[in-house]
Amino acid sequence: MWMYLGLLAALFLGLHNLCKKHAVQGNEVFPVLLGTITSGFLLLLPFYLGSVFYQEYMIKIQFYITDIPWKTHGFIVIKSAIMASSWVLAYQALKHLPITIVTPIRSAGPFFTFIGAITIYQEKPSFWQWIGFFLIIFSIMLYSRIGKKEGIHFRKNKWIFAIIGATFLGASSGLYDKFLIQSLTLNPQTLQFWFCFYTMLILLIILTVLWFPKSEKRSAFKWRWSIPLVGVLLQIADYFYFKALQDPDALIMLLSAIKRSQILIAVVIGGVLFKEQNKRKKLIPLAGIMGGVFLILYA
Repeated sequence: MWMYLGLLAALFLGLHNLCKKHAVQGNEVFPVLLGTITSGFLLLLPFYLGSVFYQEYMIKIQFYITDIPWKTHGFIVIKSAIMASSWVLAYQALKHLPITIVTPIRSAGPFFTFIGAITIYQEKPSFWQWIGFFLIIFSIMLYSRIGKKEGIHFRKNKWIFAIIGATFLGASSGLYDKFLIQSLTLNPQTLQFWFCFYTMLILLIILTVLWFPKSEKRSAFKWRWSIPLVGVLLQIADYFYFKALQDPDALIMLLSAIKRSQILIAVVIGGVLFKEQNKRKKLIPLAGIMGGVFLILYA
């Protein structure tokens, strides 16, 4: 069951990435990011209020947000800091790079998760899982060569380093999620609500320093319908992902790889919508990544 929940998370993450590209294209990154997180928080706020005033009903429908100790709040703040850093880097990179380059690089995230799952959680991959992960990494290298034809030199482009950093931080957060869900026994909606709350605070501090005082940046910001939609789609995807993680049999390294099947939506549909170059050539490494995901599921 947890694998199917992972596939649902991948579907909504793929749609989330398309909306995210639309939201940041030619726009100010920090207010877009704050807008997406705020919309996700507002989506979850009724569940929090319902948990305060209508506890029995919220428990019945399985959306009750539990009371948690301050120590647990501290663990969630750590996750918020990791993901806020990852998103700042990722949104900046997405603003300056084609979605058909950014999304495949993000697909290397399972490799970092794979290493962490082995060393931290002692998850034991099979031979075919090893093959699947290295097939994903090899496919990312092929994307590097295609990127050069679009004037994107991976070794010289700072936005490439930004998206690699975002991918590493995102993978670290994925490993941390297993600790939060399984070791601290947080339910998905409780983690999502407080995560959004603390991430909003972190982003408000960043904007207070880097964006609010600068009138030229404030005037450059463009409101788009895709901004709140990004936040809503992300929360739906995260809910399915955290529900999958609640299963004690769930392997984080496999879930991370399954989530990367979102690349199918980003490369095929995103490449057409945003009229990006070399779409056919990108189908070859795309097939490699999907093949890697298939091997992981098959194993």
